[in-house]
Amino acid sequence: MVSKRNHVTVHGHGENVLMFGHGYGCDQSMWHAVTPAFERDYKIVLFDYVGAGRSDATAFDPVRYGSLRGYAHDVLEICAELGLQRVTFVGHSVSAMIGALAAIMEPELFANLVMIAPSACYLNEEGYEGGFEREDIDALLNMMDDNFEGWSTMMAPVVAGNPDQPEVAAAFAASLGRTDPAIAQHFARVTFLSDYRGELPKLKTRTLILQTEADAMARVNAGEYIQRAVADSRFVMLNATGHLPHLSAPAVVVKSIERFLSV
Repeated sequence: MVSKRNHVTVHGHGENVLMFGHGYGCDQSMWHAVTPAFERDYKIVLFDYVGAGRSDATAFDPVRYGSLRGYAHDVLEICAELGLQRVTFVGHSVSAMIGALAAIMEPELFANLVMIAPSACYLNEEGYEGGFEREDIDALLNMMDDNFEGWSTMMAPVVAGNPDQPEVAAAFAASLGRTDPAIAQHFARVTFLSDYRGELPKLKTRTLILQTEADAMARVNAGEYIQRAVADSRFVMLNATGHLPHLSAPAVVVKSIERFLSV
């Protein structure tokens, strides 16, 4: 059963659907500061990717999840099982591209796409700044393999930013602790070595790109690149910093989404 596999939870009211996809190392609990603002007017759909949160880790298949398309198929299967239509998909970090792939596969299913701190490619290449050199990614992945717990402790404050809000890094570290280490290591390779820039022009869904300053994982130019590549898109620089604005500045994220949906 798909809903059990991905620990799908549904709440809220209204016919319009907001589906929230969490980022790498996260789970659906990370949306707790954002979803209450939409519960009165929207059906809220939350889920955990396989290996995260309270998902069924036994459902993990390294072949299916050998690319982000496997995760996009999971999103589509959740929508099919729940009979969802005209979905607004809100994707954080890697979920931004997972949502984009799902919308490319079944464009009639999605009304809007909201990308929070997205990147279509994390690697620097000639003419493109993804933010990381290949040797940096390899070192990061090797450290995960050697000591996932140590890597998590080190990376949580870097990803979270906002040192004046230590609870943000603590929440991310706790979420990392709930992930299956072996699956998390696999997902990291699939995420950080991916390149979906060539898919972006195929995305026809109305799209909002939310970026922050001082994001260690998704640079501003990565969001600007997506905006240029996606025809029906707009770019908003949030008054926020770090890679987890839905935790560090949830009111700012809510306001930007509300403005986008009201037009």
